[in-house]
Amino acid sequence: MTKPEGNGNGIPRPEYPRPDFVRSFWMNLNGEWEFAFDDANEGLTLGWHDGRELPQRIIVPFAYQTELSGINDKSIHERVWYARTVELSPEFCDRDLLLHFGAVDYAATVWVNGHEVGHHQGGHVPFQFDIAPYVKRGSNRLTVRVEDRQDPQQPRGKQSETGLPHSIDYYCTSGIWQTVWLEPVPAMRIEELRVTADAERNIVDVTVYLHAPSAEWRVEVEVLEQGNRVAIAEDRTAVATGRLRITIPYAKLWSPEAPNIYDLQVRLYDGKRLLDEVGSYTALRGIELRDGKFLLNGTPTYLKMVLDQGYWPDGYLTAPSDEDLQNDIGWTKMFGFNGVRKHQKIEDPRWLYWCDRLGLLVWEEMPNAREWSPKAEELLTAEWQEAIRRDYNHPCIIAWVPVNESMGFPGIGQQHAGQYAFIERM
Repeated sequence: MTKPEGNGNGIPRPEYPRPDFVRSFWMNLNGEWEFAFDDANEGLTLGWHDGRELPQRIIVPFAYQTELSGINDKSIHERVWYARTVELSPEFCDRDLLLHFGAVDYAATVWVNGHEVGHHQGGHVPFQFDIAPYVKRGSNRLTVRVEDRQDPQQPRGKQSETGLPHSIDYYCTSGIWQTVWLEPVPAMRIEELRVTADAERNIVDVTVYLHAPSAEWRVEVEVLEQGNRVAIAEDRTAVATGRLRITIPYAKLWSPEAPNIYDLQVRLYDGKRLLDEVGSYTALRGIELRDGKFLLNGTPTYLKMVLDQGYWPDGYLTAPSDEDLQNDIGWTKMFGFNGVRKHQKIEDPRWLYWCDRLGLLVWEEMPNAREWSPKAEELLTAEWQEAIRRDYNHPCIIAWVPVNESMGFPGIGQQHAGQYAFIERM
């Protein structure tokens, strides 16, 4: 059994979880949480959300089915609870305070000090709540209730709909399976970035979405190569969106052989006063399909790819450490491949970060339902849009795969599966 990577305080997966949108001040909430199964669906009635101590202990961010969670229970439990007490200093209480969840499978409800602060549905994508109105200096109680039904109409990917592995399916990953963290932020702040590169013209278009009212804002984007500034631009806007077009002189293009990355520093000003700053990165690479060939930066490129499951023996959907993610990419490249189709999984953002940095092409594939219906379509479409929004900026991604072959479609037998697979791989 591999031990999960921790820092000096014993926190597993201590690295910053969102490497394309980085703030320097944050608190990692991985580690030991209280835990309980709720097979009788009585937790709400008994007031588990209102401060009651839960009987078991679990290591977040590993699902209860895994060895690394410390529980390693393979049986089906469709409702589970988490809780922990967090000590907050004044630095965390005097600003807006975002509580982030990297991914929770499948439907989560969150309480802070007994107050319900929000809920989310979708097992492979992040969500956040501003919990500033509900916290105080000192001890604060966080509680999470999760439902993960054995529903074949729910986007589940390679997780078995029976809960037990069979054929090509694995054990399920229920509950929290990516990093949980706190981030104090200014009230007027940068909310989201959309970065689109034009490799032919050496241009990067950056759209900066603000969490702010319409007013006179100044947005600045600085482009750096190995710490040295190569370009800078600003936009003065009267609305909550800044749009900047930046030319990078003599730009170096990105490819698996030469994964050239440009770092970005994005700043929001009110006049001359700096309100917020985030770090990100981008790369310039052009993709095109022409005459039946895939062109990368104008050059015909043969896609030597593997089907990457993204499952770990002791962590299932969750890699034991950031180093394991890097090693997985390194072995793929050493075996001579230049890309992967990440099969039926929206992967940890840290994996995409290392694909960007180390140079590996990615087909990102949305986990499917196993039984198609209008409900299944709605669930998949909603979550897939969140996934694309999360991962839009990664230069390594060259294809978005909405469904796996004929999986879950009515009236389509296995005889047609190969045809769908071929269409995906064009």
